[in-house]
Amino acid sequence: MKKALALGVVIGLAVSGAIAGYFYLQNKGLNEAELEIARTLSLASLRPLPADLSNAVADDPAAIALGEALFSEGGLSANGEISCATCHIEDRQFQDDLALSNGIGTTDRRAMPLRGAGYALWLFWDGRKDSLWSQALGPMESSVEHGFTRSQVAAYIAEHYRRPYEALFGALPALENTPAASPLGSAAQQAAWAAMSAEQQDQINRVFANTGKAIAAFERTLLPLENRFDRYVAALLAGQVPSGSAALTQQEIDGFKIFAGKGACVNCHNGPRFTDEFFHNTGIASPQTPVVDFGRLDAVAQVEADEFNCLGRYSDAAPARCGTLRFMSRDEHLFERAYKSPSLRGVADRPPYMHAGQLATLALVVEHYNRAMPSISGHTELEPLGLTTAEKAALLAFLKTL
Repeated sequence: MKKALALGVVIGLAVSGAIAGYFYLQNKGLNEAELEIARTLSLASLRPLPADLSNAVADDPAAIALGEALFSEGGLSANGEISCATCHIEDRQFQDDLALSNGIGTTDRRAMPLRGAGYALWLFWDGRKDSLWSQALGPMESSVEHGFTRSQVAAYIAEHYRRPYEALFGALPALENTPAASPLGSAAQQAAWAAMSAEQQDQINRVFANTGKAIAAFERTLLPLENRFDRYVAALLAGQVPSGSAALTQQEIDGFKIFAGKGACVNCHNGPRFTDEFFHNTGIASPQTPVVDFGRLDAVAQVEADEFNCLGRYSDAAPARCGTLRFMSRDEHLFERAYKSPSLRGVADRPPYMHAGQLATLALVVEHYNRAMPSISGHTELEPLGLTTAEKAALLAFLKTL
């Protein structure tokens, strides 16, 4: 009798909780379709991190430890001071708050936040890299980022990280007295690279690639963090009235409705990472004069030609497993001045915005999408939204919950 009574109390509480949650949902104005969209955006919907078949050590604890050390290693740069952590700062969502990042020199785009990058299909704003490990290699050879060469990277690993490297990847080649050489460097560095035998080039390339694979193993551990919106959705789905750190104001809820409806934000910023992993021309101007940055349009050829892509000899994936690269879109009309949709998690805390920090505030970003100015080249996907002042304020309020 007591057990039956206790069960009845539990069932009664569950039913009353569900009724309370339903009453809350209806009175706040969310319908079932909006709740379903909210569910797909919540962190609870994030699938497990997919395997990177092109990186055999992607989830190896020893590779993660080595990669964490290399991520902050200033010695992998021309002045001994620039590391991945220079532009990807841990307590700033692994980005640097700058419109254009500063390494050895100044870059022409801003640093993207790294949390959740292990889920990305394409890396950089234009997607010119198809894996996290190949992305890690680009800045090291960039004259305005690390300013190093691949031969210098290999020699530095041999001198300072030999033991952990060889435990993971096997014996290092002889790299003593190796000149600064790279097919992407200065004229002298390119000449030094051309003077090497094919075997020497391959040995250096493999150490270089493995360095990127270790760094990527660490970066894969940088997962998205729960926010207030996630807690709000979890409460609703549990049939509860959101309260405390799970509560949203009416303005924030109205902002979500605009995000998922009239604002059409969810068209490109969807899924639990708030990104469709694709490229879009939104009519934003480049800071360069004359225009030299065509975004994804140029990157398609770059990723196909990259010797460190999934189909290259330094990839650990069988060619048949490189479908993302093999079947990628090559639509020139679509990709002129198109850039990747960034994740919106934590977006309110990382101004400035767009691929080169062209917009100083989130309010300006909302206004840019609301007005939908024509693109200076290519075809913008935007159409004017017609948001009122109150609607724009509500949308901003919602974005701050992320």
